[in-house]
Amino acid sequence: MPHLEKGSKKLLNAWAFYDWANSVYSLVIATAVFPIFYTGLFEEGQTHIAILGNSVKGTALISFVTAFAFLFVAFISPLLSGIADYSGNKKIFLKLFCYIGAVSCIGLYWFSLENIFWSLTCYFFGLVGFWGSLVFYNSYLPDVAYPDQQDGISAKGYSMGYIGSVLLLIFNLVMVMYPGLFGIEDTVDESAGLIAMRISFITVGIWWILFSQYTYYYLPKGTRKNKVTKDVLLNGFRELKKVWNELKLNITLKRYLGAFFVYSMAVQTVMLVATYFGAEEIAWSDSDAKQMGLIVSILLIQLVAVAGAIITSRMSKKYGNIKTLIGINVIWAVICVCAFFVTLPLHFYITAGFVGLVMGGIQSLSRSTYSKFLPETKDTASFFSFYDVTEKIGIVIGMILYGAIDQYFGSMRYSVIFLTVFFILGIVLLTRVLKKD
Repeated sequence: MPHLEKGSKKLLNAWAFYDWANSVYSLVIATAVFPIFYTGLFEEGQTHIAILGNSVKGTALISFVTAFAFLFVAFISPLLSGIADYSGNKKIFLKLFCYIGAVSCIGLYWFSLENIFWSLTCYFFGLVGFWGSLVFYNSYLPDVAYPDQQDGISAKGYSMGYIGSVLLLIFNLVMVMYPGLFGIEDTVDESAGLIAMRISFITVGIWWILFSQYTYYYLPKGTRKNKVTKDVLLNGFRELKKVWNELKLNITLKRYLGAFFVYSMAVQTVMLVATYFGAEEIAWSDSDAKQMGLIVSILLIQLVAVAGAIITSRMSKKYGNIKTLIGINVIWAVICVCAFFVTLPLHFYITAGFVGLVMGGIQSLSRSTYSKFLPETKDTASFFSFYDVTEKIGIVIGMILYGAIDQYFGSMRYSVIFLTVFFILGIVLLTRVLKKD
């Protein structure tokens, strides 16, 4: 294994290449193909599934499992952070979570409503593997890059992740739309399109494992050789408590974090359930039209998101971060209200375009705004750990509320309209950040 000096171009590129390897999960599994596949398993007119003696709405069930997975990640993240900061062999943990996530993605090939517990277990650990590996991946940044290199190589990682995930998504979507080109045919039990989607889950797992090897080959084991003890495991929680106490001394940061928690809860929920909403609530002419329509919507969101990020960046320079975030939250609130009345494919495409427009900038702007409010003399790693846990807990609450309303009313429309409350509350809390008192 070669030893590369900190800051070397080859080492930096090897670190950034992990984004190329793992980002296929977030796009293909979390956002695009799996939601279409999952809703396609339900027969015409079927929306519920029997589980533990209860009839649970399919979309509500996946919302609850997603919420539970994020709750688990929110709990283990401080534990993992404590290990990452102290252990001399972070690479072992990075590999462990990578392989857990990738193998779970491959396991989704056998996903079925008949074997729902096995199926949801694979879905659960795919999510845990992805987010768990990110803890150790991110913790490597100060080990491989000097401070003046970190912004640039971090941005390069995001860019590589976007390009790699879109390339695999396009390949998988072509396979789904034209399965005959790949020798995939209908069976007695399943259409060729669904079979192609199952194969796409395998491609995600293989892609993730295969391309991550380049990263593992060059990354150092770690910078320390300390034994992980019970006391070390609690370090992450101590750091979170420390940040919580310090927030009391920084009113602006405290107000902003409160606003972020509320509106991010709604933003992340919408992004996680958008495809499920389109599959169930829109009046597609037939299953093929639904499949094609959802694919077009996903690609539309990805393309518009790039333009949205650029527009958001320019708006923040002209009007300031907080005022720009207030404007974006207003647009999000309007989108949720309009979504309640959307029934036709054309209207769904228009809504998807607006989602992409505001999705592209709100996450990056939220994170950079938080960074600007941090005290100069404080430990930024601890503050961002607190930020990440805050975001994940918000996702848990948002997904549980979304799933509960969906289950109770039997329609996701009421869940989406309810999210408007969080955007409005987020706007109110953001205005308080502008106050000087």
